[in-house]
Amino acid sequence: MAIKIRLARGGSKKRPFYRIVAADSRMPRDGRFIEKLGTYNPLLPKDSEERVKMDVERIQYWLGQGAQTTDRVGRFLEAAGLVEKKERSNPKKGTPGKAAQERAEAKAAKAAEAAEAPAEEAGAE
Repeated sequence: MAIKIRLARGGSKKRPFYRIVAADSRMPRDGRFIEKLGTYNPLLPKDSEERVKMDVERIQYWLGQGAQTTDRVGRFLEAAGLVEKKERSNPKKGTPGKAAQERAEAKAAKAAEAAEAPAEEAGAE
């Protein structure tokens, strides 16, 4: 049985609230879980202590039993200092899209023309 430490959504429409749970990976997201390990309220400010609450001892127990964390829960654990930080790399995410690249090229061409115009006038005089 593969155990995952993941988020289970609760709350009403447009008002999310998540439980951090240990669950069998084959169960649905909001379905049956083994144990509730904490909560996450994304509506609270990022610096609030109430935003993420975790039962650290139980999480360490499940990690010791071979449980895998999802990406979001892994980030919570990294912020709490329970696991070492993973190296992440998504080089394409930072690159601008096609339209933005075209706008940048047009802006650069316009700036080059504006720079050449005063130089030509100075050279003509």
